[in-house]
Amino acid sequence: MEFIPYGRQWLDQDDEQAVLDTLRSDFLTQGPRIAAFEQALCDYTGARYCVAVASGTAALHLAVAALELPTDSEGITTPNTFTASSNSMAYCGIKPAFADIDPVSYNISPLEIEAKLTSATRLIIPVHFAGQPAEMEQISAIASRHDLKVIEDAAHAIGSCYRDGGKVGNCRYSDATIFSFHPVKTLTTGEGGAVMTNDEALYHKMLLLRTHGITKDTALLTQNPGPWYYEMHALGWHYRMTDLQAALGLSQLKKLDAFKRRRREIVTHYNQAFRDLPWLTPPAEANGLDSCFHLYVVKIDFAALGRTRAEVMQQLAAQGVGSQVHYIPVHTQPWYKQHFGYGEGDCPVAEAYYEMALSLPLFAALTERDQARVINAVRELA
Repeated sequence: MEFIPYGRQWLDQDDEQAVLDTLRSDFLTQGPRIAAFEQALCDYTGARYCVAVASGTAALHLAVAALELPTDSEGITTPNTFTASSNSMAYCGIKPAFADIDPVSYNISPLEIEAKLTSATRLIIPVHFAGQPAEMEQISAIASRHDLKVIEDAAHAIGSCYRDGGKVGNCRYSDATIFSFHPVKTLTTGEGGAVMTNDEALYHKMLLLRTHGITKDTALLTQNPGPWYYEMHALGWHYRMTDLQAALGLSQLKKLDAFKRRRREIVTHYNQAFRDLPWLTPPAEANGLDSCFHLYVVKIDFAALGRTRAEVMQQLAAQGVGSQVHYIPVHTQPWYKQHFGYGEGDCPVAEAYYEMALSLPLFAALTERDQARVINAVRELA
């Protein structure tokens, strides 16, 4: 019996051919396909600028670093996310603070953001959890009132739309938006990520930091003895994407809308199949949003079911159905306890959500037969 993972990529012959063509070209990296992929992402989202990078984590780090915030600053993000969201602040000497989540969307709560503001707050990183956009209209208004920077962590949300119909990534509500292209995401470049922005100065700063802080731009050089010459103007990193990755991304981006439709069809199918289970709560999409679901996260009353989460995951796995937990609240991680004094009880809504959360298989290549297997395996838990 073939095992169904909670997420995986969908690659076809077009994707394979795009990578093969690049392998046969003059450039495996630092070539024309990177710029083409960046322009395609701008065209799709409506943002002015794009910086393609090696991973979603690199995108977050690059965006925070390029803001050049004081090292005694604080930033606010959600505990219901992967550690990279808050780690990107810590990398830059910024203290991460955690605002609790909304109990329905599982996204960061604007009211909780306001409650966490201090005189040191300079940055908000909302996360579009599972592909559902956070309340960016409210978050943007908070940022404007308090002169804060905003970076949207849209690692889950390429293809999603705000209530105004604009695509996540257009940066209407933020200084920058990041994407991740890991294989379990809606589209993949193998590994990879991107930062979108409408701020030209921020864009050029990120370009510099992406490549070791080194420039060959003659307009920026302090001297120019010859064509070999370059200068390091900042302490940057090797965060470049390769042409192989960009070629795959270009091919995948053409299928993004089809991937989105398929994911939403599966979510609808699951929701209908699970609506009568009293011990299971399907995900809810807020009114007016058009989410490209990255994850299908249910809440299970394990006590009512009479099984622990580990036992449920083991029973599903025995039926060939994978599952995962998204996420262990970041503020409860040992490193954050040790360095910032956070711990259990700091974000009670996120902690209560975590105790019940389970992600079931959701990806565009999931067949109707596999969906039926997932549904049957879940219903047989009772």
